[in-house]
Amino acid sequence: MEQLASIFTSDFSNTLLRFLICVVVNWIIVDRLYYKKCHRRDFYFTFMLISVAIFFLVYFMMGMDRGKATMGVGLGLFGIFSIMRYRTDTMPVREMTYLFIIVCLSVVHAMFDVEQIDPNHIADMGKLIVIDLIVVAAIALCEMKLKVQSTKLIQYDRIELIKPEKYDELKADLEQRLGLEILKIDVGGVDFLKDTAVLKVTYRGQEANDVDGLFKVKKSQWREV
Repeated sequence: MEQLASIFTSDFSNTLLRFLICVVVNWIIVDRLYYKKCHRRDFYFTFMLISVAIFFLVYFMMGMDRGKATMGVGLGLFGIFSIMRYRTDTMPVREMTYLFIIVCLSVVHAMFDVEQIDPNHIADMGKLIVIDLIVVAAIALCEMKLKVQSTKLIQYDRIELIKPEKYDELKADLEQRLGLEILKIDVGGVDFLKDTAVLKVTYRGQEANDVDGLFKVKKSQWREV
């Protein structure tokens, strides 16, 4: 019991406090700002667990020599982002931005100079709280100004309408069939044998989502109508 009590009375208690602040702030960002609009449970899971892992990874790296720790943290984070970029499916830009923010906040909370904190004055954590408030406010402001647009791929049977001069007719036909407010139409692969084309339709939706992965079309093949 004495050893357990010593953990919460030593400098490690400051670490636990910073970790608690970090988790709460990241949860607010992920749950109230990100997940509320896109409802992606897989990224919710990823963001929260990465924030925990990065915090303790950086914290224990900072236990080394100060110069070596800085280099170690940099190389470690570079390796993590390399793995996520080259070993997994491509992450959308919005999700990558949230991931970068989560990682940055975890690093900031973990590397906050503990030696400058007086354990008897919780107000010394004010710097972290101000930083957190600024980040949360910036994200909330951007999300308020962001118009939600969803995208889906469809296989279209009237290829005579994919010509640029018939864009209005194509848009009207798709809106009637899909019952959506279409904002943009891109043409992908065209199969003249079956008289079909793959269209990427961007429409105004209630929540953001990813493009359906049913059809595989190279990026270079897409053209705007």
